Amino acid sequence: MKNLSQFLNFSAVARYGSFAQAARELGLAPSSVAKSVARLEKDLGGRLFHRTTRALTLTEEGRALYAKCELLVAQIDALDLTSLGESDEPAGVLRIGAPIGYGVRIVLPLLARLRERHPALEFDLRLSDGRVSLLDEGLDAVVRFGQLEDSSLIAHKIDEQPLVLCASPAYLSTHQSIRATHDLAHHTVIVFRLPTHGRDRPLEFVEKGKPVTFTPNTPFRISHGEALAEAAVLGIGIAQMPQFYAQPYLAEGALVELLPRCRPTPLAVNLVLPGSRVRAARVRALVEALTDGHRAKPGRR
Repeated sequence: MKNLSQFLNFSAVARYGSFAQAARELGLAPSSVAKSVARLEKDLGGRLFHRTTRALTLTEEGRALYAKCELLVAQIDALDLTSLGESDEPAGVLRIGAPIGYGVRIVLPLLARLRERHPALEFDLRLSDGRVSLLDEGLDAVVRFGQLEDSSLIAHKIDEQPLVLCASPAYLSTHQSIRATHDLAHHTVIVFRLPTHGRDRPLEFVEKGKPVTFTPNTPFRISHGEALAEAAVLGIGIAQMPQFYAQPYLAEGALVELLPRCRPTPLAVNLVLPGSRVRAARVRALVEALTDGHRAKPGRR
């Protein structure tokens, strides 16, 4: 017979991707957790995990069940215990995924301030420029740029980042001027290779009120935003990047913005959560901190 503990044990294993780590979190023996999950699989009549010597990943059935179990866990976490003398103070571990550059420059300072307000919180910040799965990684939330593809998830807009076209003064001093997007055909353009699927990201502009894209024939591709900015500073060529990468270099004169009137629509930055609308106090605090952090940024245009 299925019981609540089986679902909670399964959810912990799915979150951590490890029987041993889930057992430590639950305060149980790894063998007990493994037997609990095995019983649940037997009761449900299907495999919930793909097991190899190196990895433990969810099956399609496991992913579907995990989404439901996370709703259950969130509902338990969100129970109002104030009448029993308990506090609704955010506590526990927040597991957050974010792109490396944005995570270091933008998210990390906001988490530091959140920790000051709520010292009972713990943080597990996982930085990666690859596509991170909420379910497979057992995350509470993940920061993503652009449009949300999975309609089963919920997105809170926390920021928007203009895309700026930049080059170093040294590069510009030895190359012809750039007055319109078509001039880029005569320049070296450093292209950002999207780490999620390996394709080149075309340059985007708005010219005469219409969106314009440009895919250059380039000798230089980079799949890391920080390195893209550094390459432009070194004078290798022209690069288009989110403003948070370029801003320090623009401020000190190491980069110059080109075609500012042709900036495209800013990139939306979303905090993406699992589909449950019931949120634990720690997750509600995270949403509030990142949303308020965006509103409080000075000098936004």
